[in-house]
Formats: sequence, C-alpha cells, structure tokens
Amino acid sequence: MRRWAFVAVGAAIMGGAGTYQFVWSSLSAAVGTRISASPTALGTVFTLFVIAQTLVQLPAGGIRDRYGPRKLLVAAAALMAAGYVGLGVAPTLPVAYASYAVGGLGAGIAYTVAVNTPVKWFDEYRGLATGIVSMAYGGVSFVVIPLVRGSIDAAFTRTLLVLGVAVGVVSLLAAGLLRDPESVSGSATAADGGSEAAETAADSGERDPDDSTDANGLDDPADANDPDGSVAPAASADATDAVGWRTAARTWQFWVFYGVLVVVNGVGLMLIGQSVGFTTGLGLSAATATTVASSIALADGAGLLVLAGLSDRLGEERTAGASLVLCGLTLAGAVASGSRGHGSLFVAFVAAAAFFRSPVFAIFPSLVGRYYGEARSSENYAAIYTAKVPGGVFGGTVTGALIAALGWSTAFYVGAALVVAAGVAALALRPVSTGG
Repeated sequence: MRRWAFVAVGAAIMGGAGTYQFVWSSLSAAVGTRISASPTALGTVFTLFVIAQTLVQLPAGGIRDRYGPRKLLVAAAALMAAGYVGLGVAPTLPVAYASYAVGGLGAGIAYTVAVNTPVKWFDEYRGLATGIVSMAYGGVSFVVIPLVRGSIDAAFTRTLLVLGVAVGVVSLLAAGLLRDPESVSGSATAADGGSEAAETAADSGERDPDDSTDANGLDDPADANDPDGSVAPAASADATDAVGWRTAARTWQFWVFYGVLVVVNGVGLMLIGQSVGFTTGLGLSAATATTVASSIALADGAGLLVLAGLSDRLGEERTAGASLVLCGLTLAGAVASGSRGHGSLFVAFVAAAAFFRSPVFAIFPSLVGRYYGEARSSENYAAIYTAKVPGGVFGGTVTGALIAALGWSTAFYVGAALVVAAGVAALALRPVSTGG
C-alpha cells in the first residue's frame, strides 16, 4: 500500500475511537433513563472512560513500537465492540461503568496506533498527514451523532449493538491493512529479539536524540529510490536511534510538552463541556448555545487539518505556539463580546478559539518523533498524552469550582490566560541536544 493509504486507514481507526468521546453526550440521557442513574453518576461513567483511554496508551505505545500495530488493533476491536455491547445490555450502573471503561481501553489503544502512523511513515507532509488522521477523531462523530440521536430512544440496545459491531469491524479490518515501515518496526522488534543492550544504551542517554542520520551521516537511501514520496517511510534508523520515555522525561522539552497538553486538554474540556452553560450564563439565547456547540466541533476539526498542514511550511514549533496564543486571545474575545450581548460575534470568537486550540494534537506527535526518534514515538507520545488526566480534572472539577467562585466571565478569562501562557511555552521548544 502507498503511505497515503495508511493515512486513510489511520483516519478510519481514529474515527471509530472518537465516537466514545463525542457520541457520549447523545447516549448519556438514554443510559441514565435505562439504569436510573443521576447526572453525577453519568459523569463518572465518562470520567472512567477518560482515565482508561489515557492510561492504556503508554503500554500500548511501547508494544506498538516493538511489535507493530496489528495485534493491538485486534485487541482494540474486541474492547471497543465489547464496550458498546456491554453498555447496550447493562442492567445496573456498575456494569455501565465497567463497559464504558473497557471501551475506553480499546479507544485508547486505537488512538495511539492511529495518531502515530503518520509519524512512522512521513517526514515531508507529516503535519498534513497527522492532521487528516486527527481530524477524524471528531469528524466521524459529526456524522454518527445524528444517526444515534435519531434511534437511541426507540431502539437503545440495537443502536449500541450496531455501533459496537461497526467500530469493531473497522478496527479489525485495519489490523489486516496497517503496518509500520520495516526500518522502524522491524528494527525495534529485532531489538527485543537480541539487541536489548542497544536499547538500554539508548535509554541511558548515550546518544544524541536529535541525530536522525545513519551511521554514515546519510539520509535514508530509500528516499533516492522513491522521489515522489509515495512509499518510503520517514524513519530510517534502527532502535538505537530513539530513546524511551524515561530518557525523554529527563529533558525540559518533555515537560513543556506535558504542561502544554495539561492546559490544552483542561481548557478544551472546559470549553466543550461548558459551552452551553457558558453561553446561557452570559445571558445569550438557547439558539445561540446550540450554534456554539456545533461550531466547536466543526472548527476543532478544521483547525487540525488546516494549521497542521501549514506547520509543514511554517515550522511546527512556531505554528503550535502561535495557534495557542491566538486561541487564548480569541477565547478572551468571546468572553468580552458575550458579556456585551453580541451573540454572532461570540459564536465567531468561540469557533476561532476551537480552531486554534486543536492543531497541537496533530503537531506534537510529529515533534515528539523528531525530538526523541520515530522508532519509539508511540511510547513517548503516549507518556506525554497522560497529561489528559490532570487536564480532565481541570476541565471538570476545577472549572466547576472556578465558575462557582468567580463567575462565568472570570473563569473563562483564567482559561484564556493559561492558553496564552501555554502558547508562549510552546514557542520556546527546540530540538533536543546531548545536553538536554
């Protein structure tokens, strides 16, 4: 298969995984009615999903880097299908907790396989390729949500069974199609088979993570045989050209990545989860609130595609940092315009904030691969992605406390200031050197 076909496969995997996050809002009321669960209990269902989805990515990333994506995708297919089927027949709240958490494990595995596929295969156009894959996380759900909302009340169990089978089949088919370049996965597997000393040396920091050339100081010779970039992978080096997350965590860049993702996830969940309450809390109409919710989903996907693609030309660090600064400024603009009753301007500013927030999710996987080596990029980005857990706490519990103590406007001004600070930090990123 040509490498752009692997991007399409990765997008399909990502879209199936994303339904667990984005379709939940259309399922939760029906689930609550069926098992007599309170809104707080339903919130816990989603929290358990986020925790499971996030924490599974570190071991899954390590396995993918060593053995490739196929067995992981088979496991993801089974877990995501089981999650929806279990929720569809759940008689009690504990079963719903367990089912959605199991689905979260599958979604997390699928996410880490999908988002790192362009990192394995691309050097040029990596931002665009990662943006296409990442956009599918919410983009597929934009199509699925109306179908679910139209059938969930009348055919609860059947709807979830169909959804479970659909995401399972997509992931299972992808397992038969997706592979990593031999120069990445093959050598990493070989390292487990008899070259563990080399991998240990890499983790001890005895190499320059910024050195992406081969032993002769040459670029991948495959590029010369594939001038149109249709087949050749991005990475040419063996497992010793990459460091693991423990070594990566000893560099300041790792913690900038982590801190930025805590803020981006926290303020993003704050905006997504509180968009309706934020709009009505500022005194704007329910119709405006509906428009805001839809605009966030569309703008989020558009930002992933457009700005991640532009990062190939403008530079990844510059694009990530500038987009987050603009996200903070437009979020502050949303508060200012909404407080003055300018509904149309408020919607435009909120959409702009969502547009500028999302690109880091396509740019950071690429940067992590470039800084620490493509051969272990899944493992390293999965470690950084655990920032979604504290980010989720901020977006939920902390945001609720801020709104209660400070009011809607001040709480969202705080969020805007944090995103601007995260953007400035991202602008300071530079490739890792032997000195860290």
